Amino acid sequence: MHTRRKLMKILLAAAAGVTLLFGKAGLGLQWAYAKAKKVILPKGTEMSELVAKNPAKLDTRNLETSPMTEFDVMGQTNHPVNIGDWRLHVSGAVTQPGQFTYDDLLKMPAVERNVLLICPGFFAYNGLWKGITMETFLKAVGFKPEATHVKFSGPKGISRKSKRFAIDEVMADKVFLAYQVNGEPLPERHGYPLRLVAEDHYGGRWVKYVDKVIVVAK
Repeated sequence: MHTRRKLMKILLAAAAGVTLLFGKAGLGLQWAYAKAKKVILPKGTEMSELVAKNPAKLDTRNLETSPMTEFDVMGQTNHPVNIGDWRLHVSGAVTQPGQFTYDDLLKMPAVERNVLLICPGFFAYNGLWKGITMETFLKAVGFKPEATHVKFSGPKGISRKSKRFAIDEVMADKVFLAYQVNGEPLPERHGYPLRLVAEDHYGGRWVKYVDKVIVVAK
């Protein structure tokens, strides 16, 4: 097992622009094609009009960022952590399993963009999410060729939630781990210190309080 310091060096070096074996250009084309088949929402669309919609069928390029005052929430809303002791654990089909502190994550290459969250029948909002670019992260921890999915899990307990996603979605940053929304650190009720952002998926798959990433092989 490599030390966290070595992993951080690898992550920062990867940010220089090393091309992935998966081929990001190919993934980008796949997702661009999927985007072309979606219904383009006009500017000014009310969030209330989207609560019964499937996010996978919506092109949200024209939507404005929803203010935090309009963010609603379902599921667990409190999980206090001592950020100095908190760690993100990475394991599974990787060559360099390890643990990362919150400060480690803030130093990593980031992705930031608007992604629509819909809890069907209840609410919808379009947040500006910022977090780890999983493309660089997974390359740095050395995901193995047989990897097919990535599983994200919240803390232990009766309300623990785990969801897994195809690795091509994760590598294309359609699914990523956010530590910030609308320019602010995640509020506790929205998953501080780290929550999953899953574009094209309903809010029930947006795991909050993530502290484990497991790369799953066939």
